[in-house]
Amino acid sequence: MISDPLYQLALYALVAVALIGVLLVAAWWLGAKRTTPAKEAPYESGVLPTGSARLAWPVPFYLVAIFFIVFDVEAAFIFTWATAWDLLGSAGLTQITVFIVILAAGLLWLWLKGGLDWGPSRERNADFSQSLRKSSE
Repeated sequence: MISDPLYQLALYALVAVALIGVLLVAAWWLGAKRTTPAKEAPYESGVLPTGSARLAWPVPFYLVAIFFIVFDVEAAFIFTWATAWDLLGSAGLTQITVFIVILAAGLLWLWLKGGLDWGPSRERNADFSQSLRKSSE
């Protein structure tokens, strides 16, 4: 048998693709092919859905979560730099300083734009109630 690592990788990829193909064909062949109106209806925990699902709900919580993930990843870069700070010298210190200044500028911009405000607000509540009225008409 050939012990070339590239050959082994190609063989592994071929077996994986073949297995996926066999499973997809088996699911298509064994699966039910009849559709009924009951199967096509959306299921909402046993309750028949009414109205439109296209309501404009505010999503500031999700924005804050995304911002948290972005800044959390940046913190991982800073911790990585901190483990090797003595090896990087002044060039590494300069680079991480520029990196942190850019991060701080991004956070300041986000704060000034209102991206971190997700609590109750008169303006946001008024906008939300107007969008609900428009969507229900």
